[in-house]
Amino acid sequence: MTKNFSTYLKENAGITDDVIEQLSGKLQFREFQKGQFVLNEGQVCKQFFYVEKGLLRLYSIDCAGKEHIIQFASEGWFISDRSSVYFNKPSAFFIDAVEDTRVALLDEDLICFLGEISPQFRKYNEHLLQNHIRHLQNRVNLLISATAESRYLDFIKLYPNLTQRVPQWMIASYLGITPESLSRVRKELVKK
Repeated sequence: MTKNFSTYLKENAGITDDVIEQLSGKLQFREFQKGQFVLNEGQVCKQFFYVEKGLLRLYSIDCAGKEHIIQFASEGWFISDRSSVYFNKPSAFFIDAVEDTRVALLDEDLICFLGEISPQFRKYNEHLLQNHIRHLQNRVNLLISATAESRYLDFIKLYPNLTQRVPQWMIASYLGITPESLSRVRKELVKK
């Protein structure tokens, strides 16, 4: 389901139509075809990406050539390499389009502009940051202490619409297990 960025800001950050009007000349959009890279490892990431339509993934590739998916971002989600954006450092990650995708591009200047003209946005942006940290902490904890089944159930809760949109090997990569282990987990869950 497509949710444009203006609607998102109005519904979630209390942004008024007047502020949306002020944004009209500053906000940029871009479309990526399935398989196209949004960010390559080694590039400095300059923007946050709000997914209006489609699906992106953030991942790294280890020295053995194995992919490790860190995050998916479907409609209504943000994705970026925060470390690269804020510290102006080359990214250790890739972001690519799992499906044809349309994004709103948000750079630091635009986020600062919104924060200056809208206290509601400033507060909401802080909430987004804290929520992101909370999810990362939960993800790390699940990866080091939870069973594959618990991680899979958490994945379904966090990304309820993705099990039919992404290949099983991508879900397995996100969970830190093999596709064969994911098959076993799913079969066991069906039995329950």
